[in-house]
Amino acid sequence: MLGLATVCWGVSFPLIKAQGQLSALLLPEAGGMFFTAMTVAPRFWLAALVVVAWRPRACFGLTRSEWKQGVGLGAFAAVGMILQNDGLHYTEASTSAFLTQLYAVLIPLWLALRTRRNPGGAIWGAVALVLAGGAMLAGFDPRALALGRGEAETLACSVFFMGQILWLERPEFAGNRVLSVTVIMFGVQAVVGTGLAAVSGGGLAEVATLLAAPGWWGIMLVLTVVCTLAAYLLMNTYQPRITSTEAGLIYCAEPIFGSLAALMLPALLSGWLGLAYANETLTLTLLVGGGLITLANVLVQLRPPPQPTLAPSVATAETRTE
Repeated sequence: MLGLATVCWGVSFPLIKAQGQLSALLLPEAGGMFFTAMTVAPRFWLAALVVVAWRPRACFGLTRSEWKQGVGLGAFAAVGMILQNDGLHYTEASTSAFLTQLYAVLIPLWLALRTRRNPGGAIWGAVALVLAGGAMLAGFDPRALALGRGEAETLACSVFFMGQILWLERPEFAGNRVLSVTVIMFGVQAVVGTGLAAVSGGGLAEVATLLAAPGWWGIMLVLTVVCTLAAYLLMNTYQPRITSTEAGLIYCAEPIFGSLAALMLPALLSGWLGLAYANETLTLTLLVGGGLITLANVLVQLRPPPQPTLAPSVATAETRTE
């Protein structure tokens, strides 16, 4: 299920890029941060509304634990997204893609320091394979790496994404209702995105221009249903069944599916929206890099780490989603 979540997130890469190009055509003088905010805020407002309409009782009787978990998840995810998107303006996309995946290293390192227990050679070997595969997928060149604003923000975003993964598995949240926590999470992200839109230089006229574009809305609806609702509900429901270390490694498969989506979607989106966005091509780098990440996850599943404390209580959480 977490692998399926990475498929959903992977689809978002060409969709967001196409939406950014369309936004730039509609509003050539607007700033990149405004476009980022308008990619984040509407999709999370819509996602929260869908959950409320689907299961209204998910918003009733919210417990203190559910508020704490949902606000924490939303804050970590929102800040991570903003840092990642702003960092892209100041560094190469390949560098950003590689540095974002460093949570795969940070999670077992943090747990090892906290528990004073080495996770073992299998985990570190899988981490090495994931980093090698991610570097190949991103076309990362270590000789071009310099610690500037873009790199610093991307490293910080990786820390926040690590915080999101670790926050989700905390034993104190066992038994929380998945839908209730998720709608709080979406609400926090929507509020943060709206605040960013308000301070990023865009006004009501710019917002209205984007909202009046059918193509912009088409992409937004797919981002909402596939890349937000489906992906985060899968993550929040199934990640607690495994360790955060395993989850971090699985999430590193996201660039594989992003690259695969970029082989087909750009031309379709260009024909629909009138953009100049060409499909990427299948390369040996994609096959080898994706193979290394897949191999890392297979090796970990052959000798998985001990299951988290939260896992036995996941069934309780699922029975309370209604």
